[in-house]
Amino acid sequence: MQESKYMELVPIRIEHGEEKAWDNVCGLPRDDVCKRTGAVFDEEAGAYILKCFGMDFLINPCDLLISTRDERGGIFLDKLKYFFRLSVLNYLSTAKDIPPSGILKKPLDLRGGHRFFQGTHQLPLDRVAERFGKDREGFIRQGRLYGADVHEGYGDASIVLYPFPRVPVTMILWLEDEEFPASVDLLFDSTCEFQISLSDIIWAIAMMCTLLMLEEKG
Repeated sequence: MQESKYMELVPIRIEHGEEKAWDNVCGLPRDDVCKRTGAVFDEEAGAYILKCFGMDFLINPCDLLISTRDERGGIFLDKLKYFFRLSVLNYLSTAKDIPPSGILKKPLDLRGGHRFFQGTHQLPLDRVAERFGKDREGFIRQGRLYGADVHEGYGDASIVLYPFPRVPVTMILWLEDEEFPASVDLLFDSTCEFQISLSDIIWAIAMMCTLLMLEEKG
């Protein structure tokens, strides 16, 4: 039942684009992929090793396989696979050797950013705010489960998740008080559109980050 809920959120172009994405990755020069993405290639495994959300994933372009030895990674290969698999492949295909700028952008300022707040594409940030509206430490603890850094100076708590080495995602918690309800903001580095070529994939990355903050293991 849980998986079906996630499937309802998947745009058609994401759900049916994986075969082409594998083809795109398979023919790329390994050294170039590693330089652009921050991955390394394991000759023995025949796979790229890419750190995502603080975990190492093995991507084997010849066998069309993505795996991990980290027990925390199961969610990405099961419940979130419709978001994760194509996001990984798009990142390997299109990322640039450009460091993050540190300049944060709202989703609405990105191409296709309006979809982040419409219909089934809407990010459930309100549910994250409801969960952690009185629990700053829980918010930080949940982020750290998935490799997040704590970022001082924004809101009542701020974390930076790393879906991919060159795609940081900042989440800012504003605790509820007597005047205002709790809220959560999600922001991308200004370079994200250089690293990810499709707005659907940027949306999928944002959705993964949001859903991880709602996992019950935190």
